[in-house]
Amino acid sequence: MEHNPTSDIQKRKAIYGVGGYNAAMKKALEHMTTVGDAIHHGAELFEAAGLYFGHGTDNAWDESLSLVLYALSLPWNVEASVQSRQLTEAEQSVIAALFERRIDERVPAAYLTGEAWFAGVPFYVDQRVLVPRSPIAELVESEFTPWLPDAPQTILDLCTGSGCIGIACALYLPEAHVTLSDISTDALAVASQNIARYELEERVETLESDLFSSLQQQRFDLIVSNPPYVDAEDLADMPAEYHHEPEIGLASGLDGLDFTRRLLSEAPDHLTEQGVLIVEVGNSWVALEEAYPEVPFLWLEFERGGHGVFLLTAQQLRDCRTMFGAV
Repeated sequence: MEHNPTSDIQKRKAIYGVGGYNAAMKKALEHMTTVGDAIHHGAELFEAAGLYFGHGTDNAWDESLSLVLYALSLPWNVEASVQSRQLTEAEQSVIAALFERRIDERVPAAYLTGEAWFAGVPFYVDQRVLVPRSPIAELVESEFTPWLPDAPQTILDLCTGSGCIGIACALYLPEAHVTLSDISTDALAVASQNIARYELEERVETLESDLFSSLQQQRFDLIVSNPPYVDAEDLADMPAEYHHEPEIGLASGLDGLDFTRRLLSEAPDHLTEQGVLIVEVGNSWVALEEAYPEVPFLWLEFERGGHGVFLLTAQQLRDCRTMFGAV
């Protein structure tokens, strides 16, 4: 089903009544005198507008909180007592402008603030990359225990985007050398900015590559990837917030597996003897199981939610090579 902007307009009219968003914001501004008021009214506006939360937060309150703290240059762990602080008119205007963009343009908050968190670490993001949200963060935080026999010395973050997975790996595994690979030069520019932020230039490098095309004979102890995996139907039905993200990081053919098929076929040549491949395929996990019913995918579970992440060892990939065929 294609996105229907007309239905969005009708929905907003029904929500806000005569005067639409401007009237609702004007009413909110009349009562937005403290930090707490701003957070509260922002959450009310976001709920009323029917925003989608899936880019770092999962509810209207946290979304509003993140924008208010950003507008006031306050850290995320500021004391709760700050909510009683009075706002200046200039601060009210900055907050109102952020709320307006979040509602009218459906821009994810992370793009408005230029920051998203992954594995407990903040990363710079903009619309050249997806907003970090992969459950793989839990694996990084646990240093991939118990899934890897030894701490990996060489790691490839394939389809790196902002670099969040690979850079977090470097931070949690200080002995590892990490390669961040992506076909998008725009994405690699963002990843490079995040490498510099954490002064990891000696252990983390970027590489422009279409899958493994530029990696030659390099082999890695761990290949981890959050590649494009959204199928055509899901892409068309995604909330408006997702359409601010680069489509190259989301779409992967009719069934969402165009990239993953190539990855499975070529990965054995780029893993060490005891290497491990970890890949997120999200909702396309059903199509993947149907495509390769005899492959022993290990589907990992997560305490904080998330699904569709599989693990295969180098040996399993080699054993199944004929099933993947040439792509």
